[in-house]
Amino acid sequence: MSSVLIPATILTGFLGSGKTTLLKRVLGEAHGSRIAVIENEFGEENIDNEILVQDRDEQIVQMSNGCICCTIRDDLRATLSDLAGRRRRGELLFDRVIIETTGVADPGPVAQTFFMDDDVASQYLLDSIVTLVDAVHAPQQLDTRLEAQRQVGFADRIFISKSDLADAAAVSQLQQRLRRMNPRAPQQLVHFGEVPLKEVLDLRGFNLNARLEIDPEFLVEQEHHEHGHGHGHDHHDHDHDHDHACTEDHEHGPGCAHHHHHDDDVKSFVFRATQAFDPARLEEFLGTIVQIYGPRMLRYKGVLNMKGIDRKVVFQGVHQLMGSDLAAAWGPQETRESRIVFIGIDLPRDIIEQGLRQALAA
Repeated sequence: MSSVLIPATILTGFLGSGKTTLLKRVLGEAHGSRIAVIENEFGEENIDNEILVQDRDEQIVQMSNGCICCTIRDDLRATLSDLAGRRRRGELLFDRVIIETTGVADPGPVAQTFFMDDDVASQYLLDSIVTLVDAVHAPQQLDTRLEAQRQVGFADRIFISKSDLADAAAVSQLQQRLRRMNPRAPQQLVHFGEVPLKEVLDLRGFNLNARLEIDPEFLVEQEHHEHGHGHGHDHHDHDHDHDHACTEDHEHGPGCAHHHHHDDDVKSFVFRATQAFDPARLEEFLGTIVQIYGPRMLRYKGVLNMKGIDRKVVFQGVHQLMGSDLAAAWGPQETRESRIVFIGIDLPRDIIEQGLRQALAA
């Protein structure tokens, strides 16, 4: 067998958001691509009621469309190793894996499995985390369930289901709220799980590449807010600032007092600097904050301008796990600007920004 890594996608989302519907759709459309589905479920609706040929006691079941499905009864690492072993021996045929987590699961430990375990890392490539959000129930779920917020923070792509059943203004507000929590993840409204495969698979959300995509509206919003305070950074987390709702949501124009911000635990901010970083100081600082705040850091990613290095340095992390690499050279006309996005739970933005500024080269 070739040493090509097996791509893996984590599908997460709130209870009732339509994960199973989306999964059935993907499996139905997956012509020529054999997918192994790992269900990490606790009594939610099983995928097998419609598309499985037979229901045996065995953990792995062949589906009618050539895919396979297995339910995790032990841990994910063991299941992934078992699947890869059977594939190597020619007992199972599959090209990729989709892991469907429960509606209450934190996708962090699932993602970490792909980086922490050598056996898994040598056989699988984590492609992305896809999160489904139910437009009708999301506001209440985000208000009351931290795990719902975590699922949004971890996402590489967000699909909003049931938007046709919700008020248009409420959906727009929900989208702004999700953007403040996670400006990295493109959002898409979906109906009845109708999502083209290319929107779900091979998103390369964990690739170490030099493209750091941040929602441009979020950047404008953040800049507008910061300049409104008259300095280059702000010591408040902007979601706390109910008074400045109109400054921040400038697209509404004056008289937008009806728009209030939910003070979500999961928030994001972007740090930018044109001054180069001192490599040793930055490494020491990032190592320190990851040790201290790692459990609260969901996703973070940056493209860095480092002193003495002609190429872009890219890094990203999940919780305490961080990786970095050299990317393409800076273009002759390109502004050498470092950009880092942090998504986490009550991260001390002022402490992190101050530390990053102190890591800039003199």
